[in-house]
Amino acid sequence: MTKPTLADYLQLHFIVVIWGFTAILGKFLEPLSSPVVVLYRTLLAAGGMALVLYARKQSVQLAPGERLRLLATGGLIALHWIAFFAAARIANVSVCLAGMATSSLWASLLEPLLLRRRIRSVEVFLGAVVMVGLYLIFRFEFDKMAGLLMAVLSAMLSSLFTIINSRFTQRHNALVISFYEMSGAFVTSALFVGLLLGFGQSEGPLVPVSGLHWLWLAILSFVCTVYAYTIGIRLLRKFSPYMAVLTVNLEPVYGILLAVVIFGSSERMTPGFYAGTLVILAAVLAYPFLNRTMRKTQVQLPTST
Repeated sequence: MTKPTLADYLQLHFIVVIWGFTAILGKFLEPLSSPVVVLYRTLLAAGGMALVLYARKQSVQLAPGERLRLLATGGLIALHWIAFFAAARIANVSVCLAGMATSSLWASLLEPLLLRRRIRSVEVFLGAVVMVGLYLIFRFEFDKMAGLLMAVLSAMLSSLFTIINSRFTQRHNALVISFYEMSGAFVTSALFVGLLLGFGQSEGPLVPVSGLHWLWLAILSFVCTVYAYTIGIRLLRKFSPYMAVLTVNLEPVYGILLAVVIFGSSERMTPGFYAGTLVILAAVLAYPFLNRTMRKTQVQLPTST
């Protein structure tokens, strides 16, 4: 893993701003249901990535087992996005993004298990701080609990596939990874929509109802997915999964500010909500400094023989 530069940090924050806008696009795409939004998003994104790969003459040949693992990871991504857009619909954009800020807590629990490294006390501590922020939000926005729980589920899935991708990115091209994962996400979302139709649970139209819907889907697919997702995977070569997830926790801050500007009063929350969000933000900003301090302390400690 190479050391990240200032340009890498700025690029990471830029794509987080883009991701903060995705929940807003999800609201713009009503009355399409969240599984249908994900279906079109992944179809267009996979098609866009296929065109880029063809133009670059980039081979997509992988071992069958590796292809299957990438496609399965795409299934996790589809479920993450379905839960994400559903949370924004059930509650609102601000609550959805606040729930996504628990990603760092999930990363602190899942990364040691999946990557078989030691649990770091600073990550557990900051995960607990995030829980305090979440409690403040729950306490003052109890009526939006269902949406918040859906967003927390989405955050867990997000942390899971980010950690998995940190392994893939060491072996494969970022665009190739993205192509297979978007293909897997499309298949999963298609199956999800099919099951809903089969059980008579599908809501809203199956086809975008206006030209504006197609515009929002194009932005969601090509800017927020093809561009941002591929760059995000490439940056995992330079950032640890936990650091990447922690930075993505700034998504609520950027997204909530955009939502308040765009949607106005429907996105204005109680002071407790903003207090909880600020607690989560403090954990995000504190991590690099606490992590550096902990490492220096460990280096300075005398070793026993």
